[in-house]
Amino acid sequence: MDLTPLAPLLGRTLVIVAHPDDESISCGGLLQHMREPCVVFATDGAPEDEYFWSRYGSREAYAAIRQDEARAAAKTVGVNKIEFLPLHTQVPLMDQRLYRSLPQAFSALSTIVERLDPGCLLTLAYEGGHPDHDAVSFLTAQLGRTFSLPVWETPLYHRSESGGGVFQRFVEERSEVVEHPIAAEELDAKLRMLGCYKSQFDALPSFDSGRERFRPQVAYDYSRPPHAGKLNYEIWQWRMTPQEVCAAFVDFSSSMTPLEKTVR
Repeated sequence: MDLTPLAPLLGRTLVIVAHPDDESISCGGLLQHMREPCVVFATDGAPEDEYFWSRYGSREAYAAIRQDEARAAAKTVGVNKIEFLPLHTQVPLMDQRLYRSLPQAFSALSTIVERLDPGCLLTLAYEGGHPDHDAVSFLTAQLGRTFSLPVWETPLYHRSESGGGVFQRFVEERSEVVEHPIAAEELDAKLRMLGCYKSQFDALPSFDSGRERFRPQVAYDYSRPPHAGKLNYEIWQWRMTPQEVCAAFVDFSSSMTPLEKTVR
């Protein structure tokens, strides 16, 4: 297996995702090749809507279960460093609401970057699948500029122009994409990671465990939705709109001082 095209990701890499299980789906194979990975979960993985957590008794109980699952998944592939960003902020970083707490999340992420001194950042693509995925894409782009770090991205899911689900492909394949095929022992380990997420079994079968795709992050215009069609969370009829999410990105960008935009 030739990992040369992915060499920037194989050292001390900070993997910034939105929820427990994002890391296993998007890069559970590649994580096994990183020498010093640290995975950061930017939300608590528990939405406000009772639909998601009612079987667990409370939103807090569901969040705790998702943290335990993340710890077990990381241990499965020897990832020793994980961070739960909500433990580093004074405000709750709730699933589906990360775009409402961008300053607090950015400050906490910056502290982690300063402490761990990574050589590269890996995050999720800006694709309109989930507002939290888009928020970590935005935040990681800001971190890359602030700390002069290379940023790579990996896709999870979005909607096509016709409204169908598209999994693990970028909205626009306009930049060099590196496909990482996964098989044999590496695939077995990734499947064990995914198996730790018993609370998410209803969602995970849509993904191809043998496929991971990466590219250097493109220069997105976060003032606009990632594509012209209906976004996935619009189709799901969630409370936020793409315009609200993009407005939060613009407001945060406008609030940053020139020094914060270049170096801390």
